[in-house]
Amino acid sequence: QVQLQESGGGLVQPGGSLRLSCEASGNIFTINAMGWYRQSPGKTRELVARTTSGGTVEYADSVKGRFTIARGSGRGSVWLQMNSLKLEDTAVYYCHAPQVAARGGGVVTDVWGQGTQVTVSS
Repeated sequence: QVQLQESGGGLVQPGGSLRLSCEASGNIFTINAMGWYRQSPGKTRELVARTTSGGTVEYADSVKGRFTIARGSGRGSVWLQMNSLKLEDTAVYYCHAPQVAARGGGVVTDVWGQGTQVTVSS
């Protein structure tokens, strides 16, 4: 079983910064790609940023130049640095791993964290 745990959400004023972290736990051999998604009330979940197995990075147009995603030193960690936050960045942010290779063989797909709330408000 694989779990993703987010941390770092909170309340921040417009123009402020937050750093989200995600740590994977469980029977993990390797996680090649990880990403962040967000969902606001009444809206569908959308991609914020993700890293691919090839090492490339993809950002939503709305966060380019403001957010930075990077893998941590751990086997299954990823963080999201969010700068120049705007009111419209308010959402629940979810960590995602599309595929997790388990120790001993096997693959777990489409793993989501429980989410962390980010609220941008003056």
